[in-house]
Amino acid sequence: MRVLHILNDVTDRGNGIVNTAVDLAIEQARQGFVVAMVSAGGGYKPVLERAGIFHFTLIQSKHPYRAFRSLLQLRRQILGFRPDVVHAHMRTGLLLAWFWARFYRFALIGHVHNVHDPESVLMGLADRVIAVSCSVAATMAHRGIARSKIRVVLNRTLGNRRCPGLNEVIPAVLAKPSIVSVCGMSHRKGIEELLEAFEIVGKKYQSAHLYLVGDGPQRQLFEEQAHRSQWRDRIHFEGFRPVPQAYLLSADIFVLASRRESFGLVLIEAREAGCAIIATDVDGVAEALDGGAAGLLVPTGSVRALAEALSNLLGCEAERNTWSIKAREGIEMYRIQRMASDIRAVYEELLSTGDWRTAPDAAPER
Repeated sequence: MRVLHILNDVTDRGNGIVNTAVDLAIEQARQGFVVAMVSAGGGYKPVLERAGIFHFTLIQSKHPYRAFRSLLQLRRQILGFRPDVVHAHMRTGLLLAWFWARFYRFALIGHVHNVHDPESVLMGLADRVIAVSCSVAATMAHRGIARSKIRVVLNRTLGNRRCPGLNEVIPAVLAKPSIVSVCGMSHRKGIEELLEAFEIVGKKYQSAHLYLVGDGPQRQLFEEQAHRSQWRDRIHFEGFRPVPQAYLLSADIFVLASRRESFGLVLIEAREAGCAIIATDVDGVAEALDGGAAGLLVPTGSVRALAEALSNLLGCEAERNTWSIKAREGIEMYRIQRMASDIRAVYEELLSTGDWRTAPDAAPER
């Protein structure tokens, strides 16, 4: 089977959508698929090429003239690669591929990674829509995508070839007890609430430190908020780290305080590292934590509930150890091979039923 993935770029700067797509493409190539990726390029391009994956450069733009050029360029790439399946992970690429799906014989997959983006409903133009959690699937159906098109495939990327194994990672040296969050520095990730919660628990636990790992558009705002804290010396902005597992291995508590979160790939990484986890009960987070069996769930936006959960774990090492053990239970089901197999089943179902667009016989020579 020939599969063409479309992304905006293949940055290696901590984009969860890109990480998932890259992991999937590499595993598909390992399983014998002929795989190519279309994007503007980025740090993962050499990684893809080493895995035997073709990379075609495509600069996607919403500007009318540039979008037309992108459309023609994608046509050349489709004609050259001749995919059985085009798998779009972002809406601009989906729209470009959807146009050519009317003229050339390939099945079109739309992969919904961002439930918080209202324009993700455009993924419904695809022949099948993959949702990264049951919560995302329900949201997409509510927005008008036919339920018959939607298939749920959880993010499962453990054991991927992009990241080093945990046994190869040197744990970061952190002050103890340490609270760690790995996420983009944006309002959607609930950093304000986490800083406010630390303001409460920092008074009771004078040796506790908070480490924020990641970068993003609102980082300066959060740094200003932290600077106003009386515990500013115990709040550390670590920036982007290519191997965040070093922090996860050293964390006493891992927190993801998101306001919206389709699934939370980092939660699976935190589980593998054996972190005691606290996360907000929003969108697909509960699914990543096995309904709360693998981590503590708190209401979204509740500083009081988050502070209480932090205080309970900081105050009891035995409780932290219990949640560390629970985090690892059942983690094998989140390996990359499982996700690739589930997605292969979606491809095969679609192709075998013929429930996808067919190009007219007079389509141009390929």
